[in-house]
Amino acid sequence: MKVLKFGGTSVGSVESIRNVKNILAKGSGKKVLVLSAMAGVTNKLVEITDFIKAENYSAINSIIAELKIKHESTIDALIDQPVLNSQAKDFINNVLQNIQDLSHTKYSESLYAEVVTTGETMLTYIFSNFLTNSGFQNNFLNAKEFMKVSNLENPDTDLVGKLFEKNIAHLEPADIYITQGFVRIDGQNSISTLKRGGSDYSATILAAAVQAEEVQIWTDIDGFHNNDPRYVENTHAIAELSFEEAAELAYFGAKILHPQTISPVIKRQIPLFLKNTFTPELPGTKISAEIHSRGLKAISAKDGITAIKIKSNRMLMAHGFLKKIFEVFDKYETAIDMITTSEIAISLTIDDDRNLKEILEELIAYGEITVEKEHSIICIVGEGLIEDKSTSRLFELLNEIPVRMISYGGSDNNISLLVDTKNKIQTLQGLNRKLFEDRAIPQFV
Repeated sequence: MKVLKFGGTSVGSVESIRNVKNILAKGSGKKVLVLSAMAGVTNKLVEITDFIKAENYSAINSIIAELKIKHESTIDALIDQPVLNSQAKDFINNVLQNIQDLSHTKYSESLYAEVVTTGETMLTYIFSNFLTNSGFQNNFLNAKEFMKVSNLENPDTDLVGKLFEKNIAHLEPADIYITQGFVRIDGQNSISTLKRGGSDYSATILAAAVQAEEVQIWTDIDGFHNNDPRYVENTHAIAELSFEEAAELAYFGAKILHPQTISPVIKRQIPLFLKNTFTPELPGTKISAEIHSRGLKAISAKDGITAIKIKSNRMLMAHGFLKKIFEVFDKYETAIDMITTSEIAISLTIDDDRNLKEILEELIAYGEITVEKEHSIICIVGEGLIEDKSTSRLFELLNEIPVRMISYGGSDNNISLLVDTKNKIQTLQGLNRKLFEDRAIPQFV
């Protein structure tokens, strides 16, 4: 069995949805499709939750009407069999009516999750009926019946697998199963989410759960590029990456993958392929346990970073000082990305500043605190990177751009730089020139 995930842009229009059907038609064997909502729909649903808080019912009604038109016009364009067309429209109307009913209840995190995950529910039902209309036997699955994920960082894939098998046991056999990404059932048996962009994570959790032979993530980019094509010219797709390389790139800002996507498939060594829905003939990127080449591979950037510096003479030779600092961040469930130390100071970065005020109030007891916001982490990745002689050229960048922090040696395949976000693009372009353009880099094939 293969697990295929198609993102919002891949199912964002009638033409795109037809393209997904054509991709399925060329493949063989059993497949589980994990689909996102149509492009822009989740943003509209988030707006509805904001208006629920404000009790702005006229705005809610306006968005619901807009969503009704969008989905019904999609149904009319894709499904010409009257019974299937009517079924799909009735389903959409029931979903939207449920949102209407929820809008008059008290706002809660569970209500938020129930509303914002309905985009996937609507699209998957439409797509299932579209495939049936096109002669493809398939089964529509409700992810809420099996996507029981109590721990976001460490999902119980065995449990998900058992619930999935139980869910399909009573269904007619089919080669295609269609379900929703993004949604989960949490430890309190409430509807929740895998956070924005979490459909990738849904796919790999499910792949590990059913012990799939491979995962395919279909998007609008032809694989991992060696640098960010939005800011850097002449980038190229990388044919092969190891799990570790891809995990580093995803965590440190590569938008093509949700940061947690890789972790469920590493243990079972299930290969993951990144493909472009609009150019399916291109090879894309294969991510697996295999290492095909060593040395520099790619660069990515992560924005929204806050740097915190704690300076204290008491730190000198003070046993347990770092432990106390880390305990503050642990108390507020705030992860640290980078860290450097000196005799009398420690600098670290976080990307989640929701509890920054409370953290700083506790840190002040340990010394003088300096906070710098609007920074970016630039991550240079490759297996055995620190052994690559060409890597040293990145330090020439210090002559051109003020680098706030450098993390080097903590990993054999990652070097990270912290720069002011206003210097991010210049840094990416400078690194691209020094590390890729000024030397002969093989097109990893």
